[in-house]
This record gives sequence, C-alpha cells and structure tokens, in this order.
Amino acid sequence: MAVYFDHNATTPIDGRVVEAMLPYLQEHFGNPSSGYRRGRLARQAVEMARENVARLVNVQPSQVIFTSGGTEANNLAIKSGLRGAGCLAVSAIEHASVLEPAKTLSEGERDVHIIGVDNDGLVSETFMEEVLLERPQLVSVMMANNETGAVQNIERLASLANAKGAVFHTDAVQAAGKMVLDFNALGVQMMTLSAHKIYGPKGVGALVVDRRIELAPQISGGGHENGCRSGTENVAGIVGMGKAAELAVQELSDRRAALLRLRSSLELQLAALSGVVVFAEAVERLPNTVFLAIPGIDGEMLLMELDRLGFEVSSGSACDSHKTGPSHVLMAMGVDDVLARCAVRISLGQDNTEADVDALVIAMKQQVDALHSNAMVAWV
Repeated sequence: MAVYFDHNATTPIDGRVVEAMLPYLQEHFGNPSSGYRRGRLARQAVEMARENVARLVNVQPSQVIFTSGGTEANNLAIKSGLRGAGCLAVSAIEHASVLEPAKTLSEGERDVHIIGVDNDGLVSETFMEEVLLERPQLVSVMMANNETGAVQNIERLASLANAKGAVFHTDAVQAAGKMVLDFNALGVQMMTLSAHKIYGPKGVGALVVDRRIELAPQISGGGHENGCRSGTENVAGIVGMGKAAELAVQELSDRRAALLRLRSSLELQLAALSGVVVFAEAVERLPNTVFLAIPGIDGEMLLMELDRLGFEVSSGSACDSHKTGPSHVLMAMGVDDVLARCAVRISLGQDNTEADVDALVIAMKQQVDALHSNAMVAWV
C-alpha cells in the first residue's frame, strides 16, 4: 500500500467517523423533514452535528448551513453576497471554487477586483487598502492556502474591509482541524468548511454565516437549511462531518504538535537536497504543508516516479489537476515560470510517521539523483 502524503487534497476518513455514520446509512434512514419517529431521529442527528460544527469555529448552531462541500459553500457565499451593482474583490491565490464564480460574475459585467499577494503569498495591508478604494461590497480571502500552506492575517484584513463597509468571506477549508478558528474573533461574516479535509466524508461541507447576512439561495425547492439551501439533507454525511468536527476540537493540540514535528523533520532532511526551495518558508504556514521545488527537476515527473515507488504526493491543488501550466498561486507570488513547473506539494496527515517521512526523503533523493543523471546523459 502506498504511503499517502496528499492530505490537503483529501484526508482518509477516520474510523470513528465511519462508525458514527453507519446507523444513518442503515436503520436510521428516515427523512429528517418527516414528522414520525424515524424522521425525528434523523433530524436530531443533523442538529447534533450542527452543534459540533458550530463548536469547531465558536458560533451558534443556527449559523451553520450544510452544503454538498466547500465548493458549493464558496459559490453560495460569492454568488449571494452581492446586492445591486456592488463589486467583488478576491485574492489572486484563491481556490478555483472562488475564482471561477468570480470570473463568471466579471463576464456578466460585474466588477471584480483581484487582490495581489507578496512573494510569500500573503495579502498585505497595502494590497488590501488599494482594492478597498474600489469600494467592494464583498471581499474573499482564504484563511490558509491549499498549496503553500501560508496563513493569512484574516483578523486584520477583515477589519480593514469591514471598516469600508464590505462583507468579508474566508475559505477556511484547509485551516479547519489544523489551527484554532474563532469566527467571531476573526471578524468575518462568512466562512467555508469542508468535511473531507478533517477526516470526514466527501460530499458535505458548510457555510458559516453571520446572522445579519441575508443569503440568496442558489438551489430552490423545499426551503431546507433555514431556507438557504434546499434539498433533503445528506444525513449520514452531515453526521460524519459533525463527528469529524468533534474529534478535531478534542485532538487539535496533539494533532498540530505531531504534524509540526513531522514537518520540521521533513524540511530538515530536504535541506540536504541540492538547491531545494520551500515556498512561503519564511511565514506562518499550516503545520502539515511543504510546497517545494528542486530546480531542474520537473514536478510532474518527480510525482510520477514517487508514485511508482509507493509515495503519493501532488503538484498542487487537486481541483486544478486537469489544467496544464504552472500553479496560479506561484504565478501570483512572482515565482519564475520554470521553477514553478518544478513544484511538488507534500501534505502530512495524522497517520503519517517519522519512518514514512524518512522513507519519502530517501526515495526523493534517489529520484533526484537519477533524474539529474538522465538529464546529463541527454545533454552529452
């Protein structure tokens, strides 16, 4: 079995989450909108899960709207967060589920402004203030980048935006379960979460909303989720997300400490590889993420060779894997096109061990040496 190092793409579902979900895939199959006992049991399970997700980010359960995942939650936030002729501002390093709806809005003659980032992938106050001169109605900046792991100062950025009357949304999909999240302390009005990034099931997520925000539902029907997202609730998935959120709260400190130890060991060993570059190395990053490049070694080629040897890493965002060309995140950071094509992302998880990391580095060194040798032979 391959050793998995792509937890930013998805995490393996925790066995305790599966155990919590199973009854709602079998005997407790009732529709949560039904009034009889089986339906009431399903409704109770949904509401208990809502309480667990609310605790994850320190909000009231009524502020949690369940969706089919982070992509739908981001779309709901972006597409319904604007009123009248208001314009939108998003950072240049957002996930495709923010950038694509923003692009659609711009094609519909809605003004969309892109917030630049510095060489470490951070939105500075200067960049934010420049965009706020355009008076955006809605601003979206992700909490932590899925490729570099760089963590934004969301509290400060939201404060700047709010002072200009803008609603602030943050995609916290990657941050959840890896760092403390407090919706109210951050000063945001909307926050996106996803279950399969915190050892829960795929196909379920949530948008957390300030109760003063009136959303425009993107799916019409029976008025589920307090009228914000119609469709019979995915009870088992929601229960799974609730259990994953509960475990994330309980185990956050231990998980974070373990991931930091592994990342430190990984980076220390990687430093021995000639010329290795770790992107956003100088700023706060997620404890599990290392986005690196080895000059002269094509990232996709290295990825395939490591896969052949039983190590699963990625070259960036899984949702952009069908696209050709270098990472848009690295391009926004001003990274040279040639170096950007060498990028490989290693994202650690709670089941990885020191032995896994040691074996990965040995395999990487072997492949780098082999690829360098092949390149020299071809040159001669």
